[in-house]
Amino acid sequence: MYRSSGWPCQDALEVDLLVAGLLERVHVPGQLETLRVTDAGLAVIAGVQARNRAALTQHETLVQRIADDQVRAGRIAYQGLTLLSKPGDAWLQLRPDVYSIRNTTREDRLEPVIHEIKVSRADLKADLRRPEKRGGYQALASACYYVLAEGIGEADDVPAECGVIIARPDRLDCVRPAPTRLCGVAFSTWMTLAKSTRHTWLEPSMDRL
Repeated sequence: MYRSSGWPCQDALEVDLLVAGLLERVHVPGQLETLRVTDAGLAVIAGVQARNRAALTQHETLVQRIADDQVRAGRIAYQGLTLLSKPGDAWLQLRPDVYSIRNTTREDRLEPVIHEIKVSRADLKADLRRPEKRGGYQALASACYYVLAEGIGEADDVPAECGVIIARPDRLDCVRPAPTRLCGVAFSTWMTLAKSTRHTWLEPSMDRL
């Protein structure tokens, strides 16, 4: 409503917003009635934006931390890839938070690993209700991990086919190793990697350089 011309929809949600004082009617002589976001409504929008930015910052910080950890371990890591997977009859488009492979010239030893980052309990619970997504990840990787911000969940919350890492302030604590399986890298994944930029980690002492 804030970004539109204010034309009313006359639905139940609009009624709730009007009663709550988050929207108000605007009457201009000779024109149709429109709606406008009130100051109270703007305050609600600003609060939601602030919470979303905070959650995104926390999530992206942890994604960066995991990618750094994979590079330090000698692996090649990528963030924000869109990968195709076909665990069943249908193709899925998936966006793992961190996808990494071993730095090796042996295709049979690449051992692709996926790390899925969760920083809120609600996001974790929503993700766990999507078994097809986990199946898609398992079709793409030798091992899959859930990385949980400390306090939002424990290993028992996550299905046994995935490993669990708790991100504590001072360390990444692997509380359950992921089951591993043989897994190759599909041609479509190779093409995505070829067009993507791998994650680069700099030692803290190199930041100023």
